[in-house]
Amino acid sequence: MSSIIATISSIENCDSLHVVKFECNSQTLSMMSLDIDSSIKVGTKVKLVVKPSHVAIAKNFSGEVSYSNILRTTILSCENGQLLSSVKLKYFDTVLESIITVSSSKRMDLKEGDEVFAFIKASELSIGEILND
Repeated sequence: MSSIIATISSIENCDSLHVVKFECNSQTLSMMSLDIDSSIKVGTKVKLVVKPSHVAIAKNFSGEVSYSNILRTTILSCENGQLLSSVKLKYFDTVLESIITVSSSKRMDLKEGDEVFAFIKASELSIGEILND
């Protein structure tokens, strides 16, 4: 799991659906959830988590996409296995991992030092830990 430290900036509710917004490195991140803990409040510092297989990568990206969370990152390493590639991404002081197919890694010619965008759907981001109350 990759993790990002952030602070809750807003919580919107509609029936049982919650959209939680976070501030991290002057950027707003969004999470969509059907259930949130009652201790989750605006101003709470949390550790957000996402599975590496849920982090998509775009190189030379321009345009609009439906992903709520778009992070400008730099590739720290790209290790190609037989079928999958593990791409380590630096986002400020945070290291994220993306697991993609080797064919995608080769097609995009991913290498250390490349600037790429990491995409995370709001439904794939979750709160892994509350760091303060």
